[in-house]
Amino acid sequence: MSSTGRPKPKVLVVDDERVIADTLAIILGQNGYEAAAAYTGKEAVEKARTVLPDLIISDVIMPDMNGIEAAIQIRKLLPKCKILLFSGQAATADLLENARQQGHEFEILAKPVHPADLLAKLKS
Repeated sequence: MSSTGRPKPKVLVVDDERVIADTLAIILGQNGYEAAAAYTGKEAVEKARTVLPDLIISDVIMPDMNGIEAAIQIRKLLPKCKILLFSGQAATADLLENARQQGHEFEILAKPVHPADLLAKLKS
């Protein structure tokens, strides 16, 4: 519970770079969120089933399942879950366009994302 008596929003941070996922989860935890980390797209889908996050923050380019594929699967499980993607790679544009053509819209931030910018985005 937060200091307001309401449950803390649950966030699942997904990045195959463990330092990034863990650091963002720590920062979010220090700023009023209940945060967990996952390191692959497949792990994110599995964790989403048990954590039931309110928000997913995910890298796009990952080796086993990209973040867009994971987001689509998670949205099927948790239709109200907000999804925020971030990426530092140009290939992301093609993946996003393909998802849009399939009827999926996702918000994306450029990587690296400064923690203060991320927190501001989450509160908007």
